[in-house]
Amino acid sequence: MSTHAQVHATGIGKYRWTICALLFFATTINYLDRQVLSLLAPDLSKEFGWTNSDYANITAAFQFVYAISMLFAGRFIDKIGTKKAFILAITVWSLGAIMHAYAIFFGEAINSIATGLGLAAVPVSIAGFMISRAVLALGEAGNFPAAIKATAEYFPKKERSFATGIFNSGANIGAVLAPIAVPLIAAAWGWQATFIIVGAVGFIWLGAWIVFYDKPEEQKRLSAEELAYINHDQLKDGVIDNSDDGKKFSWFQLLAYRQTWAFAFGKFMTDGVWWFFLFWLPKYLAAQYGMKTTEFVVPLAVLYSMTMVGSIGGGWLPTYFINRGDAPYDGRMKAMLMIAILPLVVLLAQPLGYLSFWVPVILIGIGASAHQAWSANIFTTVSDMFPKKAVASVVGIGGMAGGLGGVLITKLGGWLFDYYGSQGQLQTGYTIMFAICALAYLVAWTVMKTLVPKYKIISDL
Repeated sequence: MSTHAQVHATGIGKYRWTICALLFFATTINYLDRQVLSLLAPDLSKEFGWTNSDYANITAAFQFVYAISMLFAGRFIDKIGTKKAFILAITVWSLGAIMHAYAIFFGEAINSIATGLGLAAVPVSIAGFMISRAVLALGEAGNFPAAIKATAEYFPKKERSFATGIFNSGANIGAVLAPIAVPLIAAAWGWQATFIIVGAVGFIWLGAWIVFYDKPEEQKRLSAEELAYINHDQLKDGVIDNSDDGKKFSWFQLLAYRQTWAFAFGKFMTDGVWWFFLFWLPKYLAAQYGMKTTEFVVPLAVLYSMTMVGSIGGGWLPTYFINRGDAPYDGRMKAMLMIAILPLVVLLAQPLGYLSFWVPVILIGIGASAHQAWSANIFTTVSDMFPKKAVASVVGIGGMAGGLGGVLITKLGGWLFDYYGSQGQLQTGYTIMFAICALAYLVAWTVMKTLVPKYKIISDL
C-alpha cells in the first residue's frame, strides 16, 4: 500500500488543527489591536483637531513600517524559526498597542529631540500616534509570514488554503469584536484605557503558544500517522522538502522567479483595499451618515461577520477543484477568478447609498468577504510552489508590496477626501475610492495568471 493510501486508511489525529486554532487567535488579536485607532478616530480627530490628511499620515505610518518590516520579518522568521518569531512578534506588537495610550508623552519626547536637532516639530498628538503605530506595525508584520510558515509546516498542500482561511478569519473576528468592545471600554474608562486593555490581551495568547507549539518533527502531541499525512503530498510530488538542508538563498534569488512577482503584484493591488475598509469605514459612516462611535457597533459587526464566510468559504473553494484533479495552483487560480468578480458590487455602494446606510454596509461587506477569500488563497500560492524554508521570505516580499499598496491607497484617500470635502462633494471622493477597490482584484488576477500561467513547483533553491 502506498504512503498516500496509508495516511488515509489509518486514524491520523487532529493536532494540526490545534495549531490552526492558535494561529486563528493570534490573528484575531492582531486585528483587534490595529483597529482600535480607526474606531476612536472620529473622537480623536475632534479632540486633537486632525484633518483627513493628518489621520491618513498616522495610518500610513503604520502601513509604511509594516511594509518594510514584512520584508525583513519573513527572512528573519525563516532563520530563527516559527516559535521564537511569534514570541517576539506578539510581544512587540502588544507593547506597541499599549503605547498609544501614552501617545502625547511620546509626541512631546519626539518633538524635544527634533527641536534639539533643529528640525521642524510635528503636532504632538500626530507624532505620538505615528511612533506608536510604527512599533505596532513592526511587531504585527511577523504575524502572517509566521502563520503561513506554520501552516506549511503542519498541513499538507490540499488542506493549506482551508487552514489559512480559518486562521485568516481571525481577522474578521477581531474586526467584529473591536466595534463592540472598543466603544464600551472607551465610554467606561477613556480612550487611553482602551489601548492598554486591548493591547494586554496578546500576553495571554503568548503563554498558550509557548506551551503548545513545536516543530512537527519535535511535537510530542503529534502522532507518527499525522506527521506522515502532513508530509505525504511532498513525496507524491516527487520533491524532497529541503527545509533543513542548510543551503542558503538570497532575496535576489527569490526575485528571479515569476512566482515571487505574481504574489507580490497580487498583494500590492489588493491589500490596500482591505486597509481602506478597515481604517476608513468608521470615518465614512461618520461623515456620510452622521453616525457616532457607539452607533458603529451593529453595522460594522454585521459587515465583518460577513467576511468570516468569505475567509472560510474562500479557503475551502479550491479543494473542490483540487479534488476533481486540478493541481493545487490551478484549482486556486480558478477559485480566485470567481472571487475577483465579487468586489464589483462595491461600485453600487455610493449610487445606492441614499436608500440607507445598510446598502453600502452590505455591498462593502460582500467586497470585504471577497478580499478575505482572496487572501486565504493568494497566501497559499506561495506554499504551493516554494519549499518550506523560503515560504516566510516570499510572504514577506509580498507583504512589503501589499503594505506599500496600502500606503498608496491611504494617502490617496486622505487627499481625495480633503479635496472633495472642501468643495462640499465628499461623496465623490468615496465614489472614486470604491471604484478602485472594486476593480483591483480582476487586475491583480490577470497579471498573476499572465506571469504564472501554469503550476510549477520550485525545487532549485
